[in-house]
Amino acid sequence: MLHHVEIYVSNLDASHAFWASLLAQIGYEESDRWGDGFTLAHEDDAYLTFVQVAEKHAHRHYHRSGVGLNHLAFRVKDRETVDRLRQFCRENDVSCLYDERYPFANGGIDYYALFIEDPDRIKVEFVAASAD
Repeated sequence: MLHHVEIYVSNLDASHAFWASLLAQIGYEESDRWGDGFTLAHEDDAYLTFVQVAEKHAHRHYHRSGVGLNHLAFRVKDRETVDRLRQFCRENDVSCLYDERYPFANGGIDYYALFIEDPDRIKVEFVAASAD
């Protein structure tokens, strides 16, 4: 079972504004915050920690198509939750990916999902747990 994921970010304030407000929509809460980072947790699930990248490593830009993390996917309760997250993203100028194929961008009518990008262009996916 996954315990936690730690992600280095280029701008801690921008990442906090993005991730804390977005994940609050599905029950995550800030469980810790310190000068260079913060943690968001959801009950007994794995938690996410975000840390400001050190200046000496800031020149190494992230790209999800290179070696490393491609995206983070969150399973949510139902299709209504996916739709609500999409509306939240649109109201908050969050970049929605594959919007012209929403909500079936993955190719099938049983896979109902929203794909977005965080401030560092990490792809984030929210997929409905059931095809209701």
